[in-house]
Amino acid sequence: MTAPSSTAPTTGQPALRLTVVPTPQPPLEPRPALRLVHPGGEVPRPAPQPGPRPRLLSTAAPRDEFGPVLSGRAELPPAAETARRLVTTALEVLAGRRPLAQVRPLTTAGVYAALSAGRRPRWCAEGSAPVVIGRVRVCEPVDGVAEISAVAHRGGRAHAVAARLEGIDGSWRCTALQIG
Repeated sequence: MTAPSSTAPTTGQPALRLTVVPTPQPPLEPRPALRLVHPGGEVPRPAPQPGPRPRLLSTAAPRDEFGPVLSGRAELPPAAETARRLVTTALEVLAGRRPLAQVRPLTTAGVYAALSAGRRPRWCAEGSAPVVIGRVRVCEPVDGVAEISAVAHRGGRAHAVAARLEGIDGSWRCTALQIG
């Protein structure tokens, strides 16, 4: 058998390479509780240390590679403002009050594809009562990541909304959205 021929160009140009950029995420499982027992009594456990921090690239530095660059907290606008705008826009899109294109700058391709799939919660699609967003809570477990929760009220009922925002290219982008 002969080896398949190589399809790489022979023009002297360097070959393309793919670099996977890790997404910063908090640990999935809590660390097990550790109890040290000393003959004189219980010794207090030291505070848990976070895992290795992801390497954040500054958008000000020139880059040799293409693709999204993770942004640190110092390079991003306030997360609470973006979170409220995201929740309001997404729910109004699902209710049919806004065009889908308005949520595009706030989301990643995966979340945008899920919103454009046409599946809407029944409470969003039915009725004409306005959607009222309650207090939006923001938690930042890692630099450049914000996890948000909010309560949406419509027609006398309350519904939970949760999302994960990540700093990408100097702005917050929604990478996960759950509407209950």
